[in-house]
Amino acid sequence: MEVIHESNHSRFVIVLEEHQAELDYRLNGHDVDFCRTFVPPELRGKGVAEKLVRAGLTWAKAQQLNISASCWYVQKFLK
Repeated sequence: MEVIHESNHSRFVIVLEEHQAELDYRLNGHDVDFCRTFVPPELRGKGVAEKLVRAGLTWAKAQQLNISASCWYVQKFLK
């Protein structure tokens, strides 16, 4: 399960079984807000959302960004 960072679209995606899951973010200077996670019903329960969030947080930390999350799912990882 490969996570692809589409920086030109401000998102991380996983394409699996011809379906696309994504984690969207907004970047403002040194601040990043992870604002939306979407996993289609066909991919739910397979750890796809968690893999997206972990990849996004790893990227943000490597970039030394200030991380926030308006997405409830990402908030669980920041506690």
